[in-house]
Amino acid sequence: MIKLAPEGYPFILGALVLTVLVSIFFPVGTFIPFVLTTFMFYSFRGSETLIPEGKDLFVAPADGRIIVIRDVRETRHLGADMKQVSIFMSPFNVHVNRAPCDGRVKKVQHNKGSFFAAYKDEASIRNENIEMVLETSYGDILVRQVDGFLARRAVCRKREGDVLRRGERYGVIKFSSRVDVYLPKDVEIKVKINDNVKAGETVIAELKRRQS
Repeated sequence: MIKLAPEGYPFILGALVLTVLVSIFFPVGTFIPFVLTTFMFYSFRGSETLIPEGKDLFVAPADGRIIVIRDVRETRHLGADMKQVSIFMSPFNVHVNRAPCDGRVKKVQHNKGSFFAAYKDEASIRNENIEMVLETSYGDILVRQVDGFLARRAVCRKREGDVLRRGERYGVIKFSSRVDVYLPKDVEIKVKINDNVKAGETVIAELKRRQS
């Protein structure tokens, strides 16, 4: 069953109205607004997701392509050494975002900024973004929705105290953008640069098993 993100309704309705008007007054040009309407449906759709079962797994928070995998010191919220994984969402990806793991929302912070192309490294911090800190059984993790050159509106539907389950929808970014996720440093990364991933389904990391 396909479920549309509510943030997409104005875009979809607008494209539908345009298609109807063009079909009435300029029938030969109907193809273009029809394609636009189809694109809007595609961008904001969110079919049922096959969320993987098992302990200690982290799933992709967004559809798209892996552009960053690295060890970092996250100082803005966590004050800890983390594994950063970043996903670039093109205009042709679904724009719904999902929780990488179970957790309780500890903080949601909207940061104003610029609108560099989302695949650029500087976009991670300098672009307008929404940061969500999740309190989990593995420690705190951070998920950052980053607006891109085209995407000028990220939406996070969750607030402090809300509980999220792995793969659950929590927000959307309209059109091309990126999502950064900061995971515990002792996870094993399961993806590579340029891999294509699916939100809520692709396992991007797993907590390393401790030797007994």
